[in-house]
Amino acid sequence: MNNVAYHDGNAIITETINGREVLMSPRPATKHAITAGNVYHIFRRFLKGKRCKVFFEPDLFLDENNNFVPDVAIICDRDKIKYNGIYGAPDLVVEVLSPSTAANDRGIKKDTYEKAGVKEYWIVDPASKSIEVYHLQNGRLAFSNVCLVYPPEEWERMTEEQRAAARLTVKVSLYDDLLVDAREVFEDLE
Repeated sequence: MNNVAYHDGNAIITETINGREVLMSPRPATKHAITAGNVYHIFRRFLKGKRCKVFFEPDLFLDENNNFVPDVAIICDRDKIKYNGIYGAPDLVVEVLSPSTAANDRGIKKDTYEKAGVKEYWIVDPASKSIEVYHLQNGRLAFSNVCLVYPPEEWERMTEEQRAAARLTVKVSLYDDLLVDAREVFEDLE
């Protein structure tokens, strides 16, 4: 179960990774919070009235040694939803990168999500305005694609062919009609 530690008088959430308590960074920076909030609201709007539910920073209990707090998670099996958290693998997990947590999000946490059976994993980077998408295939979270919001000056220099090939939306595997526009994910970051 999550614990709260205190550092310089500030409460800091801890996660348990492979049985070891790990301090999460102090509260996320503004760009991190805006990005995670945008993702949550996009999913919440789409999932209203549907079986799957979206959660913002849920307590996620993957097994007895791994208790994470992802930024956003979608759960379709409501039996996994308990009064104090989510027990078992979500269908989709989104981690928004912070400098202090990026190595864990790309490494040990991705590997643990894979082992637990998470079907889709997003690594969202506010700094580069990119969304890396991984899908579970043959027991592995395999890289599927990357969606990138280009700076206006770079977009202007691109040819029509390059613009047409640029990925600006991510199709969520859980629903045939759920397309997420990366520009909406990174809205209001300026």
